Amino acid sequence: MPKQFKVTNVVIPQSSPIVRLWMLRVLVPLGAHRSFIRRHGFDDADVATLLGMGRMTEAKPPVPAFLGSFSDVTDADEATDDSDTFDARRAHKTLCTLHRRAEAMARRVRVAVQLRDNVARLAALVGLSAVEQRVLEFAVVLHTDRLLDTTADWLGDLSSRKLCTVLAVVLSLSEAEVRTALHPGGVLQQTALLVVERGGSTTLSRKLNLLSDTFADRLTATRAAPIDLLRGRIAEVSAARLSFEDYPHLRATLTVARPYLRHALATQKRGVNMFFHGPPGTGKTELMRTLAADARSELYEVATEDEDGEPLSGKERLRALRAAHCLLANRRALIMFDEVEDVFNDGAVMFGHRSTAQTRKGWLNRTLEANPVPTLWVSNARDGIDPAFMRRFDIVAEVPVPPRAQRAKIIGTLCSDLLPARTVQQLAEADALAPAVVARSAAVVRTIRGDLDVGQTAHALDHLINSTLEAQGHARLRSDDPARPPDVYDPAFICADADLAVIAEGVSRARAARLCFYGPPGTGKTAYGRWLAAQLDVPLHVKRGSDLKSMWVGQSEKNIANAFRVAADDSAVLLLDEVDSFLQDRRAARHSWEVSEVNEMLTQIEAFPGVFIATTNLMADLDAAALRRFDLKIRFNFLRRAQAQELLLRHCAALDLPAPESGCMARLAELDCLAPGDFAAVVRQSRFRPLANAGALVAALVDECALKQQNDAGRRASIGFV
Repeated sequence: MPKQFKVTNVVIPQSSPIVRLWMLRVLVPLGAHRSFIRRHGFDDADVATLLGMGRMTEAKPPVPAFLGSFSDVTDADEATDDSDTFDARRAHKTLCTLHRRAEAMARRVRVAVQLRDNVARLAALVGLSAVEQRVLEFAVVLHTDRLLDTTADWLGDLSSRKLCTVLAVVLSLSEAEVRTALHPGGVLQQTALLVVERGGSTTLSRKLNLLSDTFADRLTATRAAPIDLLRGRIAEVSAARLSFEDYPHLRATLTVARPYLRHALATQKRGVNMFFHGPPGTGKTELMRTLAADARSELYEVATEDEDGEPLSGKERLRALRAAHCLLANRRALIMFDEVEDVFNDGAVMFGHRSTAQTRKGWLNRTLEANPVPTLWVSNARDGIDPAFMRRFDIVAEVPVPPRAQRAKIIGTLCSDLLPARTVQQLAEADALAPAVVARSAAVVRTIRGDLDVGQTAHALDHLINSTLEAQGHARLRSDDPARPPDVYDPAFICADADLAVIAEGVSRARAARLCFYGPPGTGKTAYGRWLAAQLDVPLHVKRGSDLKSMWVGQSEKNIANAFRVAADDSAVLLLDEVDSFLQDRRAARHSWEVSEVNEMLTQIEAFPGVFIATTNLMADLDAAALRRFDLKIRFNFLRRAQAQELLLRHCAALDLPAPESGCMARLAELDCLAPGDFAAVVRQSRFRPLANAGALVAALVDECALKQQNDAGRRASIGFV
């Protein structure tokens, strides 16, 4: 016979009488004793000891079990048995006796004072009924008392219907009362203090979900202020560091948003929601802080991760928002829900999966219409958000990358000790460069400045910024743009079929024009656009096909619309280089998206309120409808002889070369396809292949013209053979 032995002096933490009562109700009336009392002993010795069935004996293997001495039972026929044989029937009889005695004292047992007081304060704040308070108290203890949780697990997986039966028995309530307390429209569910998992069957503790993992601990550990109960789900946001002067490009939106928020807080208006979207790093969160400071309000943010650093799901974040609306309803507060993609756009549409918001559409619609605390929703994009949600926001506003003047101010503030003024201006010309990118890169460079050689600071900052821009899908910064006009630039050196000086005066008066510059490459089309913007004293936004074209259907159209919008906001001249890539004749289109791009471009040109310049080398390929939309179409041609000779003299002086001899002038006069761009190309070559004299400069120009003629001849010969 296998050896048997006794285990004595087992120390189990004392549990309150009401917890023992709940455990006994689970074990006896609800029948969990069938899993607790096994053939050879108790399934859990700790539970047996806590219930007063303390002395345990291990029965014969292979399944170890413990036999408790029923020390709390005083009836003579239930006295302690010193035998080593476990009697399951006797154990069940003793358990029933313990249950009867616990029920006799049921009216006198209550949960711990700290828990009771905290739940009572919550009840006063959000309007919990007496039954809802008892259900919440039980759920809190269930999540904090290991042995109660273990006992409840013996009930197995519960459906939502069975859940009501179990809670009715354990809490001595009617099933109708429990169903009312757990109804989706009830206070417990609407505040998310306690949410029932209604999908499928699971254990009791998993069926009753509390607001957070630490919510139960705070209710039982100490006197908790309502806002403290939200820790790990809601956090107070730090004070604003910027002012509205840092958002001049949002003046129209802020003119409405600021007084509206103040009015909503003063009148406790319900259903106030504002949606702010824009690229990462444009200062959306800082703007929310600034709005809260202006409204003299607290600002709380719905967390994206818990206290352990684990990400919160969209469902968990919505539960936190529910609770925050209830617990902050009587405070002068705003709630910020950042990264709303977690809720509105977290589904996989192509696989038939709906987002968290769509699966809770009814509740979310009601929230947007009746939430008691003004809520600021923040997103990096508005794509994918159901229009049914979007129409319920009071204000929808974009927070774009600041205009160039504001970017220059921000970059100057952040990097004045790292970059020369010229480089600051070059960085400011990058439309996609968000302030946060500059701030982070500058902080890195400033940290390691002592380890960098002289002159490496600007290079390091440029490298970090460009790396981030590329990772975001943007083009690198053009610190030395080859299209920039040379220092000797003068519109007099452009051969055009219109008086460009007169054109500049007319555009300066009208402040609006749609101009098309066409002609051979290098004839000064883009350079004149830059000069014209300088004469108007406004920024110049230059866009190329690579800036706007996208591999994704529909994205090119969005990029086109955004380019026009940003230029309008910045009061800038918009110059679209090589516009033929967007305004090709639609009759030759082979794909629907090609027609769509042309239509979008025509629509934007028609509506643009400022100066728009399109340049092209292929005028014959443009759509006829596009040509009608331009106020002026100006042809740029090769230099006239006198212009070429004067430009040669200017460049010789700029390069400190002797004046050209007559032979050089004569050779220059023979070139009939010479453009200002050829001079610019030769000057760039001189940086690494110095020019000895004017003759060398002219020889280089001859080579440039010969190469152009060769390429033109090759293209003409290929027609019909491709």
